[in-house]
Amino acid sequence: MKTLVVIAGPTASGKTAFAIEMAKRLGTVILSADSRQFYKEMSIGTAAPTEEELSQAKHYFVHHISIDDKYDVADYERDAILLLDELFKTHDNVILTGGSGLFIDAVCNGIDAMPDVQPEIREKVEKMLEQGGLTALQNELQRLDPAYFSTVDQQNPRRLQRALEVCYQTGKPFSSFRSGNTVRRDFEIKKYALLWDRQQLIERIDKRVDLMMQQGLLEEAKRLYPKRHLNALNTVGYKELFAYFDGQCTLEEAIELIKIHTRQYAKRQMTWLRRDAEYQWITTDDSNRLLF
Repeated sequence: MKTLVVIAGPTASGKTAFAIEMAKRLGTVILSADSRQFYKEMSIGTAAPTEEELSQAKHYFVHHISIDDKYDVADYERDAILLLDELFKTHDNVILTGGSGLFIDAVCNGIDAMPDVQPEIREKVEKMLEQGGLTALQNELQRLDPAYFSTVDQQNPRRLQRALEVCYQTGKPFSSFRSGNTVRRDFEIKKYALLWDRQQLIERIDKRVDLMMQQGLLEEAKRLYPKRHLNALNTVGYKELFAYFDGQCTLEEAIELIKIHTRQYAKRQMTWLRRDAEYQWITTDDSNRLLF
């Protein structure tokens, strides 16, 4: 039986290095399920695999699209399943790794069909974002659908917008359309999630943000600043530096905000993973005992 090996975990948990180690052991390839690493213009701020890491194991869905491209979870599910059909012809195991739980779930379980949204409702939500910013979307979704709000990436405006559009269109919570019914895949799925002590993870996050700054995150954000209106760039690590460029905070304050927002994101990722009983929680030292 062909097997998809899922390596998940919160940001800064060491998924990339662990997945590469497993890929080398299994003689296989890696599919990225990190929606921020899809964009070729965003390397440092997304902690995308380095050239050295990419040379150690073949990766797919890393830097394969532009921030100008429209690409959502439905596109990813389609592309990933088509690719897996080909890869399983020559590999018994394929690794799927990343921090975007929604994208992992789409590959493993399929995604629910959502109702079409009228243009005027989409415009209403767009105007809410323009006038009230991310906070307005967060507050409204928390009011209309607290269940989904507790697990969604609250820093991702497109996810918030989509949920609000469905709420307004149907008068029902977005979460009510997430049936939980799974699509039967023709391959086995084994799910692992990397577990860290909370304080250790916080220290890893803080150190990684400092390293990103040393590697040139400020310069990368400066290059992307002219396109800051794009949804792809309204994300942790960039939006805080854009605020610095706009004179809204000091550089030191922006860096501290990146750390705080990344910790909050990691907490939401853990909440998402813990709701799925299929995950086996492991540490980065456990690779030798994983059997396939």
